[in-house]
Amino acid sequence: MKIIILGAGQVGTTVAETLASEANDITVVDDNIKKLDALKDRLDIRIIHGNASFPTILKQAGAEDADLLIALTSSDETNMMACQVAYTLFHTPHKIARVRSPEYLESGSLFDRKAVPIDELISPHLEVTDHIRRLIYHPTALQVVNFANSLVQLVGVKAVEGGPLVGHALSTLRQHIPSVDTRVAAIYRQNRSITPEGDTVIEAGDEVFFIAAKGDIKKVMSELRSIEKHYKSIMIIGGGNIGARLASVLEDDYQVKLIERDLNRCHQLSVELDKTIVLHGSASNEELLLDENIQKVDMFCALTNSDEVNVMTSLMAKRLGAAKVMTLINNPAYVDLVEDGDIDLTISPQQITVSRLLRHVRQGDIVNVYSLRRGAAEAIEVVARGDERSSKVVGRMLEDIALPQGTTIGAIVRDNKVIIAHHDVMIESMDHIILFLIDKSKVNEVERLFQVGLGFF
Repeated sequence: MKIIILGAGQVGTTVAETLASEANDITVVDDNIKKLDALKDRLDIRIIHGNASFPTILKQAGAEDADLLIALTSSDETNMMACQVAYTLFHTPHKIARVRSPEYLESGSLFDRKAVPIDELISPHLEVTDHIRRLIYHPTALQVVNFANSLVQLVGVKAVEGGPLVGHALSTLRQHIPSVDTRVAAIYRQNRSITPEGDTVIEAGDEVFFIAAKGDIKKVMSELRSIEKHYKSIMIIGGGNIGARLASVLEDDYQVKLIERDLNRCHQLSVELDKTIVLHGSASNEELLLDENIQKVDMFCALTNSDEVNVMTSLMAKRLGAAKVMTLINNPAYVDLVEDGDIDLTISPQQITVSRLLRHVRQGDIVNVYSLRRGAAEAIEVVARGDERSSKVVGRMLEDIALPQGTTIGAIVRDNKVIIAHHDVMIESMDHIILFLIDKSKVNEVERLFQVGLGFF
């Protein structure tokens, strides 16, 4: 696929790295030559230096015969104009743009072919907020992703000493919870992947990814560690787009406090939010945190635009008694520094945005993609089409399907019913298949596996 990426910032770089490793023809456009040269040194891509919305620059980048344009510059206006130019002058068939300003997003029918011709909008603050909300609703989880209209969830949990399944083989899980059907999709032990087998023994510290129907998630989680109590109090640091939206979606169910250092923004938030207590001040002010009973906070969320502020205030909050801390980190290098330390959860806007983008880049009938473990693994939802003659999967039992190494089928959704994957389950046309890929480089093999032969048409 010929893809043009506009913007060589952190998100654009992550997208370029992900897609260039999958045999795509990638061109990156940016007005910062140093960023482009750094990318060119590491990746097999083309680079174009210039303004991403200029017609001459887009022509140089190959917009006339590009399959996809992804606009990820730091300017909403540049991204929108680039899509307009690509549509009007070059007839680029598919255009994706990152638009962050709520003023644009709330403007009704602005984004269609009669106005601003963007085929898919990416709004990072909406994606990140939804990701954080799912983690808050599942206090014990490291990651929660939805498939098939939320009928199925893939959940990552760290096993701890005392969990009923810890120290026992996976085959005993059915004995522990006979009324629940689930599938362990992957196990990571000391950052190494282990293929789950019936005789695999779960150890404390293992990161376990399992798939189950949404209503069964907590029962399975309780096998790996004690379920934490439902959160009551949430403290949010930073009143930007992410912090403000998170407060608005949580304030009806939780006691929410939001700390913002800009006084004018505080006044604005106090009008927009109904139940959230908005506080003016710095989150690094120890006295302020103590005055607001930081020791009674169930979840502390550091969501400012500064990684350094987020990390330092999270460490302070943990030291002062916050039960759990969640930290937004944009710089991937910082994740390694804080992992396995006092910070309980790290949130990467880049990986969340990349997951959203991959849904539109993957070939065939892939309808959902989630980038996991900082991009090393992926979870995919794909629709099986065709019949026994035209498909390599339809009409076959799971044990007879030649899956790429390290790939696991976790569940099947058929007529809005969840079927957990077992060796004797047969795939039918229009089934939604949930797969886990330990090695995302195998994604092209998965795409080919689910492609329908020409005889079907």
